[in-house]
Amino acid sequence: MPLLQILDLHAEVSGKPILKGVNLSIEAGEIHAIMGPNGSGKSTLSAILMGHPNYKVTSGDILWENQSILTISTTERAKLGMFLSFQYPTALPGVTIGSFLKTILKAHRGNEIPIKEFKKELKDAMTSLTIPDSILSRYVNDGFSGGEKKRAEILQMSLLKPKLAILDETDSGLDIDALRIVSEGIVKTHSKDRSILLITHYQRMLNYVTPDFVHIFADGRILETGNKELALKLEEKGYDWILGKAIEL
Repeated sequence: MPLLQILDLHAEVSGKPILKGVNLSIEAGEIHAIMGPNGSGKSTLSAILMGHPNYKVTSGDILWENQSILTISTTERAKLGMFLSFQYPTALPGVTIGSFLKTILKAHRGNEIPIKEFKKELKDAMTSLTIPDSILSRYVNDGFSGGEKKRAEILQMSLLKPKLAILDETDSGLDIDALRIVSEGIVKTHSKDRSILLITHYQRMLNYVTPDFVHIFADGRILETGNKELALKLEEKGYDWILGKAIEL
């Protein structure tokens, strides 16, 4: 049974159609990369998967372990095991990273976590991701560099241990070194029980995170699916090649 199934999904925002028949199936442990140009609907797809209220599903379905999740809230989807890493993480001045992580972990698990247990889990995750202890006293994303914001999100993912991590353009705004560090963090948190849906413009992140499947997304739907070689082909030919196919359809 697939972990996630997207079935002929159509959606709109403010009456404007964005998704125009998306079909996708993700098994446990798989890494899927979605690539496409600006405005193609990639980020809309990630928002709809997490239940963003500004987007309206007009037809189709989203199944989580064979059960429709269209009517459940974002919080309930997160508790099922879905996680979304934002392209532009929000700053929370006045809220320290340490306090924030403890709060979200309690909310996710539904009970208070003993301090000793929390500290050990946090220390193990930070050591694995080579994140310094000094980050814990800083306010969430306040004054963070692009790389620090993305590493903080991967730290959240490492603690929450989601069944499916949706990473929306995690490579956006990262320099070469930050891209490598963040990508290595993603690989470390992946396992046979945890799937990843990686949304990106560029092939460069796939040099570090090797996908099982690459999907080319344009005009609100998936136009072609392949392996990493498809991403290299796209890098060589550009998006005009695939946009031509969208026009033909």
